[in-house]
Amino acid sequence: MALTIDIISDVVCPWCYIGKRRLETALAQYAEEHPDADPPEIRWRPFQLNPDMPPEGIPRQEYIRRKFGPNGGANYKRVAMVGADEGLEMDFDGITQQPNSLAAHSLIDLAEPGEEQDRVVEALFNAYFIDNVDFTKRKNLIDIAVEAGLPQTLVEARLDDPGAIEDVRTADEEARGMGVEGVPFFVFNKRVALSGAHEPATMLDAIRQAEQPVEE
Repeated sequence: MALTIDIISDVVCPWCYIGKRRLETALAQYAEEHPDADPPEIRWRPFQLNPDMPPEGIPRQEYIRRKFGPNGGANYKRVAMVGADEGLEMDFDGITQQPNSLAAHSLIDLAEPGEEQDRVVEALFNAYFIDNVDFTKRKNLIDIAVEAGLPQTLVEARLDDPGAIEDVRTADEEARGMGVEGVPFFVFNKRVALSGAHEPATMLDAIRQAEQPVEE
């Protein structure tokens, strides 16, 4: 059976983007060890770092002040350095608006798990952290999703569907009910959980552990 990976994350979480890159490195190493294995089945699941964020978002600098204090921007310097080590040139200073992420998550949920969903997730991370696209603008989300391969009519319908937003909110609450307090959060084969953007070696160890036969 293929390895299954559930990834609970938020599109406005820089450590989630770093965790994605580190997982990709771990999976490349896993593929070398298991050249005949089926590709892993990966499902991205929603989490909101800021569940009380208004739909229109708030200015980024205001958000940083509220969350980290007057010198809060310094917190992102280390994150930027770690991201650069993973090949991610994240531009935190260029982000102007802190968005509510429900709509973006609904588009991830629209995509088929696997390659299509991965393209949408990657496109959203790249747009927010590298290109500094404003996620509070509907047209921007549509453009990102369509460029990632989703049909525009389905994307527009999803953004207009209040039920889709509620589905994301429910999934977020379910994750918290499982004990998830921060992201990224990885679950391998529904057996082994790993919280945080760990180094690839740690992720690979978790995968190996999840692949071990279940003792009777």
